[in-house]
Amino acid sequence: MNIPSNLKDSYPFQPKRFKLSNGHSLSYLDEGSDEKTPTLFLHGNPTWSFYYRKAVRFWKDHSRCIAVDHLGCGLSDKPSSSSFSYNLQNHATNLLELVDSLNLQNFNLVVHDWGGAIGMTAFADQAHRIRKIVLLNTAAFPSRDVPRRILFCRLPVIGEFFVRALNGFAGPATWMASSKGMTDSAKKGLLQPYGNWKNRVAIWNFVKDIPYELNHPTLSILQSTAEKLKAFSTTPAMACWGMKDFCFHGGYLKKWEKQWPHIISHRFADSGHYILEDSFEDVRAKVEPFLFANE
Repeated sequence: MNIPSNLKDSYPFQPKRFKLSNGHSLSYLDEGSDEKTPTLFLHGNPTWSFYYRKAVRFWKDHSRCIAVDHLGCGLSDKPSSSSFSYNLQNHATNLLELVDSLNLQNFNLVVHDWGGAIGMTAFADQAHRIRKIVLLNTAAFPSRDVPRRILFCRLPVIGEFFVRALNGFAGPATWMASSKGMTDSAKKGLLQPYGNWKNRVAIWNFVKDIPYELNHPTLSILQSTAEKLKAFSTTPAMACWGMKDFCFHGGYLKKWEKQWPHIISHRFADSGHYILEDSFEDVRAKVEPFLFANE
């Protein structure tokens, strides 16, 4: 796949394609030696594998780095809502299909935002495949603690118009999700795949799929995932948390610590939701020894 010229410096990779059984194709990075332990990176909303660009560049010498663009995101296909149901279960199913095709076993899992719910749902019954876990401002359990600005984006008609026509979710995220301010190249890179109504289909559907209502169809899926988190109670885990995150705030980290008492937590007082934009080097200093010692 040809990378847009304005991204080649910051995203110097050659993505691969995988055709799913539903007929749509995922884009994903696969960098580093096949002989190294794999590390699977899962993004959330409204980012894509570009969010992990620095991690892949630095860690591909230590690990086989695989960073997926969920369907509708990044450089993956962006089918309409009528040809693909954008929900947690289907994203998890797509992920498993890709991971199985690559025959990944005993791999590290790095998750951010909605990537936590997707990853934990996908591997809830296959905990033995996960070697180590790194959490970056994420969740995999239900919560009604949702900011009003996000609830607004879920409103019928007006919410979709705001998110898809006015770019009212991905656009503001480039300054609301960072506490330190992002470079122009980072902003352009994060927004590049989402330049019009059609290409923002997943952004809107991710927001709509937040199981806020008690009768929301995804709630039971996420509840099941949460109940199965105990399967990872002996899996080495680390959390790097931006404490200025307005959405996945410190309260979510406390829930993880209660769920997994063995987790190693690092709180970054001056970092926001996009912690890898605000504090990559500091996160790198914590994560590299955790993931790659003895590699």
